[in-house]
Amino acid sequence: MGLSPDILKQVIREQLDEIRALTTTSLIARERLKIAKTQLSKAWVKVVLGVRRCGKSTFCHQLLSGHPYGYINFDDERFIGVKAQDLNLLLQLVLETTPGARLLFLDEIQNVEGWELYINRLHRQGYNLIIAGSNSKLLGKELATHLTGRYVTIELHPFSFREYLCAKKFEWVSEDFDRTEKRATVVRHFTDYSECGGFPEMVTGGFDPHYLRELYDKIISRDIVDRYSVRYARTLKEIALFAFTNQGNRITYHKIRKTFELHSIHTVKNYLQYLEDAYLASLVPAFSFKFKEKIKQPRKLYTIDNGMSQAISPKFTADRGASLENLVHQELRRRNLEHCYWTSGDAEVDFAILANRKVITLLQVCFTLHDSDTRKREIKALIKAAEATGCRDLHILTWDENGKERIGTLHIQIEPIWRWVLTPN
Repeated sequence: MGLSPDILKQVIREQLDEIRALTTTSLIARERLKIAKTQLSKAWVKVVLGVRRCGKSTFCHQLLSGHPYGYINFDDERFIGVKAQDLNLLLQLVLETTPGARLLFLDEIQNVEGWELYINRLHRQGYNLIIAGSNSKLLGKELATHLTGRYVTIELHPFSFREYLCAKKFEWVSEDFDRTEKRATVVRHFTDYSECGGFPEMVTGGFDPHYLRELYDKIISRDIVDRYSVRYARTLKEIALFAFTNQGNRITYHKIRKTFELHSIHTVKNYLQYLEDAYLASLVPAFSFKFKEKIKQPRKLYTIDNGMSQAISPKFTADRGASLENLVHQELRRRNLEHCYWTSGDAEVDFAILANRKVITLLQVCFTLHDSDTRKREIKALIKAAEATGCRDLHILTWDENGKERIGTLHIQIEPIWRWVLTPN
């Protein structure tokens, strides 16, 4: 590490002043904040995970507001070259900046090789630690090895629609759904949200596709290509673009291997896993009572944010059904709901929500049911899935339709997606 202790201390001061100034101007309390505060006094390490620029740092500083704490952001280019043996010096400088602090917030510390052993030692010494990072596998794998049972993870995503409305300073209550003027305003906001996504900078500063493309490129190059020393970087980038143009579509590893002329299916699995670990994409499995059947089925592909999808793939904007399905998947992840898709023959249900290995809710996503053939197809698939799984909580989510459909003893709730995302979990 080539910088002198005095310069390093100045960097640490600047980082803390910068984030405190940001926090005082950001009044949007994230929905996970209340739960996270209940964990703050616990002895285990708190790990906040999520895609880059989704608000993890601000979230952590809001969580720590009112407490003296030390802070280092290792995603600062001035810390390039920091080694594990340098961490003691940095801790000393942090404690000189914030005397007596027992709370430490270490941002993107996985950039330092050997960081997990240092965290383990700090934990044994009684420090209350919060770690934030943008790669689920690197943090999770190492912590599982060195801190078994002594850490808790909090996953953060781009803004939900509820947080979006809060950022827009729009207040609503459930009774407003039946009031024409309020309802129209909610739908207008939802239109913008479904197209522009929930990255905080896009919500507060306006949609900027150039910003999102730069963010996407940074995640691909720094969090994947550089970190994993990817040999075929161009192919990985092509597969990532393929993901952002195929939301809601089924994929197989074999098909991607053939499409991109790769020699090994393991390379395909690794590249898709890298995209998942960096939170850019998600692969959702098919439902099956048998594990072997489950892993043989194609998976459905989704992406982290509709705004980023629009910035990366012009095709995404035109496919309103795919954008809504992608949005529902994002919301299910925010709610920590285990889900898959259900299929049999030519019938498919977009989301089957699971609890204790049982299907408790079936969700079908469709932009509109105005076409009679579409309505019959969506309902027929739901009924078939309900009979196969024993689930009786059936929903069709559309853009702005509301009602109920009764088929024998089964009842299907039809509701607008904007109302569903605003309904408490």
